[in-house]
Amino acid sequence: MSIVRYAAVLEAQPEGGFTVTFPDIPEAITEGESREEALFHASDVLTLCLEERIASGDALPVVSKVRGGTWVEPAAVIQAAMAIRTARQAQGRTLAELARSLGTSWAAAQKLESPRANPTIKQLERTAAALGKRLVLSVE
Repeated sequence: MSIVRYAAVLEAQPEGGFTVTFPDIPEAITEGESREEALFHASDVLTLCLEERIASGDALPVVSKVRGGTWVEPAAVIQAAMAIRTARQAQGRTLAELARSLGTSWAAAQKLESPRANPTIKQLERTAAALGKRLVLSVE
């Protein structure tokens, strides 16, 4: 499972401030008076848009390379849900198969991919191991 980040494009506005857009997530648009404020809001809007896509069962946007963009990460709970879902799907495994390998119910396995759940570090470690991965945390 890897860090989830998307390229944000900051555009200075003539009247001041910055507008932020995400080429991979067209609905994610925000702004800020300063570059720092715009990037703070960018993380929030990215988190909200990805949370909605996950909750709706929509496809997760593929990260593209953007020249001149700035990388923005969503909240950790979104990163965890996306990383688990992506790793499971890459292996062609169903939620039922993941649940069996964790020795838990389908509903409990489904919560691991939910942006509204708050799995423990221990649950994330067990899930990563069940997917043949390991959990690595970083504070930046």
